[in-house]
Amino acid sequence: MDRFIGVILICLNTVAPEACDEATAADVLANEVRSELDCTMGWQEVISRSALRNEVGRTAYVKTLCHRVRERKEGPLPR
Repeated sequence: MDRFIGVILICLNTVAPEACDEATAADVLANEVRSELDCTMGWQEVISRSALRNEVGRTAYVKTLCHRVRERKEGPLPR
């Protein structure tokens, strides 16, 4: 079964949404989730632990991504 990594990007307002990615984000937070739907849920709690939490909605915005991690034939990927 495939795993998913939910990625939360905090990008400055000076970065266009289409240009906001892991390389251009001011902060990147990620965790393993059970499904693609879970990639978009629970980010508020994760953001509250970011040093930039007070800037979201003022000078920064949040963007979420979901990465599928396919299982290898030999077994799961090492952690």
